[in-house]
Amino acid sequence: MDIKEVYFVDGIRTPFQKAGTGYRNLMSYQLGANAIQAVMQKNNIEEKEFEQVCLGTVIHQTQTSNVAREAALTGGVTSFTPCHTVSQACISANAAIASMSDVIRLGRADLTLAGGTDSVSDIPIQFPREMRQKLFQTRSFKSSGDYAKFLLKLRPGDFKPEIPDIAEFTTGTVMGMDCERSAAKYDITREEQDEYAARSQQLAAKAWEDGYLKEEVTGVFYPGASDEITFDNGVRKGTTKEKLQKLNPAFEKKYGTLTAGNSSFLTDGAAVSVLASEEGLKKYELKPKAKIIDHVFTARNPGEELLLGPAYSIPKLLNKCKLTLDDIDVFEIHEAFAAQILYNLKLLKSKKFGKNKLGLDGAFGEIPMEKLNLWGGSLSIGHPFGATGSRILNTAVHRLHIENKKYAVIAACAAGGHGHAMLIERV
Repeated sequence: MDIKEVYFVDGIRTPFQKAGTGYRNLMSYQLGANAIQAVMQKNNIEEKEFEQVCLGTVIHQTQTSNVAREAALTGGVTSFTPCHTVSQACISANAAIASMSDVIRLGRADLTLAGGTDSVSDIPIQFPREMRQKLFQTRSFKSSGDYAKFLLKLRPGDFKPEIPDIAEFTTGTVMGMDCERSAAKYDITREEQDEYAARSQQLAAKAWEDGYLKEEVTGVFYPGASDEITFDNGVRKGTTKEKLQKLNPAFEKKYGTLTAGNSSFLTDGAAVSVLASEEGLKKYELKPKAKIIDHVFTARNPGEELLLGPAYSIPKLLNKCKLTLDDIDVFEIHEAFAAQILYNLKLLKSKKFGKNKLGLDGAFGEIPMEKLNLWGGSLSIGHPFGATGSRILNTAVHRLHIENKKYAVIAACAAGGHGHAMLIERV
């Protein structure tokens, strides 16, 4: 079987909004539909041309359990196109893009859509298990008397809602607390974190002012909205390290270094990417912006190395592709926390980590800050769990063209101790 090359055609996203703000009245599938419709219109793609659609998501709604299908149908994709949803925590969109890349690589399709969507404003809050079991019994009730007897047996505690927690299921640890421990273990100071977080905010604000991020975003307007949403509302132009230093710790209240200012915030949004084979480019008269060369996934013990995904996935990817860090011109790495970014960078240039964890003779190498996240990142732009992977892919390709460079690497950590990295080459 011939292995086909995979081309990135274009990508687009909604503006990212803090949870409970601009998209509080929308469901996740509607955000996905908005991005899908926009990328189809931008590239003159007809409804029947996508052969497969895959979206990532983390916050699942039972009404739209296959959110990719609902988003695609609402966004204008024909009902004859198969759609499926994947979930791998913060690398869900990465998983979707990797899946659709492999579909093309193996000749299963010539034009696919991948990305992700999530709404933290619309989390599924449920009753406790005992109450759910009681409610399930009502399916067999025949009369109003049956319901009356049922209601009389209920107690106030039955109605206590269960709100999903952002914690590791297997360890019970909240991600911020784990990051606190790792920040202390790898000696990442509060000052370093605030300096990096301020950098992210300042770079994102500048990228918006220069028009770079605007090129990747479609406006969102829906009935009842006061105005069209066109901007990431987490970006704070005047952020400085000195202002961030005034914030109180968010997780470990007494000795902690992580704050609301140097941690990514709960975000709603969607992002999608169009992928094609060479045959698909010719058939649908599309112009590619980049090739997706290869990708890797990694996994570590979530109780010990929860957020070290980039430190493991980047070396694995580049070794596989016979490249070094010096060969890469653009890096886009997901910013879950400023500390997480900083200790991943620190470990990559650590001789001890290189020898003990990567099996090398010394350190893997250093990623220069002048190549990393130059248009901001998740700390400033926001982080819809299921969509971020597509955002950073779109930005990496865009940067390759603006900076006139050859190779980019995107990477991310994710809950469960997962990691992902992908190599992209500019066309």
